[in-house]
Amino acid sequence: MAEILMVENFIGGDFISSAKHIDSFNPATGEVWALIPDSGAHQVNEAVAAAEKAFPSWSRLTPSARAKYLLNIADIIDQRLDELSLAESMDQGKPVWLAKQMDIPRASHNFRSFAESWQHLTESSNSMSGAGVINYSLRKPLGVAGNNSNYINDINPWNLPLYLLTFKIAPALMAGNTVVCKTSEMTSVTAWKLAQICKQVELPPGVLNMVFGYGQTAGEALVTHPKVRIVSFTGSTAVGQHIGRIAAPMMKKLSLELGGKNAAVVFDDADLEKCAQGLVRSAFLNQGEICLCTSRVFIQKGVYNKVLERFIQLTNELKTGDPTQADNFLGAVNSKVHYEKVMKYIKLSVEEGGTIRTGEGVSKLDLSEKNRKGWFVQPTIITGLSDQSR
Repeated sequence: MAEILMVENFIGGDFISSAKHIDSFNPATGEVWALIPDSGAHQVNEAVAAAEKAFPSWSRLTPSARAKYLLNIADIIDQRLDELSLAESMDQGKPVWLAKQMDIPRASHNFRSFAESWQHLTESSNSMSGAGVINYSLRKPLGVAGNNSNYINDINPWNLPLYLLTFKIAPALMAGNTVVCKTSEMTSVTAWKLAQICKQVELPPGVLNMVFGYGQTAGEALVTHPKVRIVSFTGSTAVGQHIGRIAAPMMKKLSLELGGKNAAVVFDDADLEKCAQGLVRSAFLNQGEICLCTSRVFIQKGVYNKVLERFIQLTNELKTGDPTQADNFLGAVNSKVHYEKVMKYIKLSVEEGGTIRTGEGVSKLDLSEKNRKGWFVQPTIITGLSDQSR
């Protein structure tokens, strides 16, 4: 059995071990591959204190001085592309080739983009005609930002772990804020590796902190901490509503990216081949685990059969299996809970009158011995359901 990684919290520039841990499973094998700190309010308090201590000196740096750190981080992400891509695959279940093409390059790009663009932001002013008044818009850092990428172990933004995390961290740091992050307990290893990179580039202690654990404990403590001025959350609508309720009395600034049910619409005057190819990518890339993935398709009646036939044909060409193999388009879904939920809804679709045209229930996966306990779901197309179908 491969060595199990011991992930540590990153607080005040130091890696701190934990007495309590959470099992982190490799979705492709169903086996534990890392132990994640089971943190709570105490660790969050320490991280916020470290961020608060680092804030005065970090916020006084010029944008160009802060940008140097971010650009150095981006350089090392590029250098560690293979390592980070494999870690993200083992964290999340996605194919390694996809992490190399999308997740890790985008993480690097996020640091570069905000580091370079922020240096060119200008303050603004405008005069009110006839009133003798000038309005000024000034950009000032708020203080400690809480990037709460996961809140409960139900529906979490574990789909693009490093990409989504850096998309929050980079602008917060460039604005002069210090940051405390709480990532999904199911995909924490890549965040831990990012903390190692921050240590390597000598990011000042406390500027970026990582606290790992469950949402009900570490996440709740971060959202309700009186010193955290702004909270960013990506996840389900129900949890976003809860965060809004508990943050509002404290007048915190909130950024909430919540759930949706995306539809594609195909009209008869479209390029139908491009539409079919686009549907395959938008429905099944990253096992369909992307916020913008298509989960419903409406096709104009006159071209319905033609588009559906081509959509099914292209979907049947996709391979599902070991994420380390370059010819597999889909890897494993993120967790056993998620696997069971998806399979439950596929079964429900048949009970509600749907017809499975390809995928689960029609064909059987042939997995290698090491992947037979993994959580793999075939790309599945279902027709004949109404808008009211669950």
